[in-house]
Amino acid sequence: MERADIVALDKRYVWHPYTAMDEYIASTDPLVVVRAEGPYLYDADGTRYLDANGSWWVSTLGHRHPRLVRALTEQAGTFPHTSLAGVTHEPAARLAQELAALAPGAGRTDLPAGERLSRVFYSDNGSTAVEVAIKMAAQHWAQNGRPRRTRFITLSGAFHGETIGSTSVGGVQLFRDIFGPLLFDVVHVPSPAEPEGWERAFARVEATLREHPEEIAAVILEPVIQGAAGMHLYAPEFLRAVREATRAVDTFLIADEVFTGLGRTGARFACDLAGVVPDLLCLAKALSGGLMPFAATLATERVFAGFGGGRERALYYGHSYCGNPLGAAVAREVLAVYRDEDVLGQVARKAPKVKAAFERMAATIPGVTQPRAIGMVGAVDLGGGGYLARGGWRVYEASRRRGLYLRPLGDTVYVAPALNIPDAALDELLAGVEASLREVAAGRA
Repeated sequence: MERADIVALDKRYVWHPYTAMDEYIASTDPLVVVRAEGPYLYDADGTRYLDANGSWWVSTLGHRHPRLVRALTEQAGTFPHTSLAGVTHEPAARLAQELAALAPGAGRTDLPAGERLSRVFYSDNGSTAVEVAIKMAAQHWAQNGRPRRTRFITLSGAFHGETIGSTSVGGVQLFRDIFGPLLFDVVHVPSPAEPEGWERAFARVEATLREHPEEIAAVILEPVIQGAAGMHLYAPEFLRAVREATRAVDTFLIADEVFTGLGRTGARFACDLAGVVPDLLCLAKALSGGLMPFAATLATERVFAGFGGGRERALYYGHSYCGNPLGAAVAREVLAVYRDEDVLGQVARKAPKVKAAFERMAATIPGVTQPRAIGMVGAVDLGGGGYLARGGWRVYEASRRRGLYLRPLGDTVYVAPALNIPDAALDELLAGVEASLREVAAGRA
């Protein structure tokens, strides 16, 4: 098909996510991707774009990594699908073993067996990984002597997904307010990334746990970096303090590592930066390297044991594609590539360059503020307009003219490229972002 024909069909029939469709139909010239390889996307008009956000944070090993494609193809040639209800298969069984061996705390000899993340429940995206963690926590307490534990503590600015449960524990008001009548009650505390410091946020968490210990099923948070809120960083000390506070009242900690897991922050898991082992840990995005919808929720033996003792106590949850062999086979190969290509070592080497570039942008470009970076994430702000602000989109347009696909978060401009992006491509990306910011700043002057 001709490019124009694809766009016409798209605008006639497709409803896009996170998109004001009337504006899109009237004036947007979208990227029309026909091919992808490594850190690049290729438009039908022949333009090559550097993918600055890993296509919504999933392609941590770049597009079409040959080993992942081969794993997918080989598994499809054997059997592409079976349910995991009363059935098992080698990819799911072996992947679960490998995830348990990599999970936070796996190598600690001082950790009691019941606190090890040794059980793996599969689902198909980050939202469902969080949804199942919520249900696990609530059902565990309901059938183990603490039925009043139905509330969750979450952070302002939190983002945990799109289902009603994961929206309930979210803290981005734009994404949740319209659904208010459908959401269950949660306790929102200040973000530890706010200027007042993480101590203020922790004081609220601790006070709520102490005042209502029989009501709180879990504290849920994105460890160390709140992604959709605007790439807001906070100190690992907050995470450690929350872990101790939940232990003090014997309730659960849920770590949503859908964005942060598998190397994005420079550590295998962001929880590792704080030396924390949660009771439930949610994974998706990087887990299948951008090839398949696939996710997992890791649980401790203690959580798992709370579902034994009769059929009525089982976890009645699951999707048709949970633990599908294609996704499991690809995920196993993702973990193998991380080992064989020293992906965490690559992040350690490249992260200082990302940090230095964003600090330079804020120091030398008028109106660019709040530089921050961790691992392979770098961000700056153009103002305080929030998610609906247009400043970042002006940078998007300037970047697109330079061959970059850069999707902002309102006034927040950030990069989160493939972790194994070649050095030359990373240099091109950072230079292009800087040049685009300078162009937009000059236009505002």
